[in-house]
Amino acid sequence: MSWLTATYVPAAFFSLRPATSTTSGGKTLLCPTPYALKMAILTATIQRDGGERARELFPVIRDLRVAIELPTPITVLKSFAKVRRINRDGEGKITDEEHVALIAERKFPYTATIAYREFVQFGAPLVTDGEIAMRIAIATARPADHAWLAASLTAINYLGKRGGFLQLMAPVREVDDPGESATILTESSREFTVRGTLQQLDDCGQQMTFEHADIYDKKRIRLGTERILRDVVLPFRLVRSSRGYSLYDRI
Repeated sequence: MSWLTATYVPAAFFSLRPATSTTSGGKTLLCPTPYALKMAILTATIQRDGGERARELFPVIRDLRVAIELPTPITVLKSFAKVRRINRDGEGKITDEEHVALIAERKFPYTATIAYREFVQFGAPLVTDGEIAMRIAIATARPADHAWLAASLTAINYLGKRGGFLQLMAPVREVDDPGESATILTESSREFTVRGTLQQLDDCGQQMTFEHADIYDKKRIRLGTERILRDVVLPFRLVRSSRGYSLYDRI
């Protein structure tokens, strides 16, 4: 099985909450998940080849193997942000006068609040492009799929939350293996260093279909069935941490 590798440089901070978190929780994973990458490939395929072609290729996308090599160091920035949230107290629990007052004060249907957020900075801020590059590798059992997969990897410009932009730095290459420094994300870690950092990453389950991924379809994605979790240990250790940031370095 051969692999396709794409090298990206993050053009903005990365942020992606774990699949088990709520909207109030703001902690971030340290890397993109297989689920996020596969959905990005699916989106690129739809944009290039149309929905019917993407439906046909979805089983291939779902079963892709994914590996990643992250730059070092990794800095997690911690902050609070002002957000707008639906005012649940106004749903049939207040009088018309109170409802009018909330609208006048701009507290209905949305009210202002704060939320905890984390953002990841890959690599040191003032280094060359090669030192902050992120390398993503994917593999499929069918070599005939390499052409459109390479085109889809070229079309990806962000991962994680919208705004986590990436810049492709070189043509997609075909290699025999992802390399010793890469971490396989589509299987739980069996051999790892105890000093590593455990991440719970989501992936597509075998029961997931194109209809589940289609945002216009009413089929729900169930965690543990169509969307599964894998325990992956990244070869990074926590060097130091404070109220404002956490710093991780490669082991």
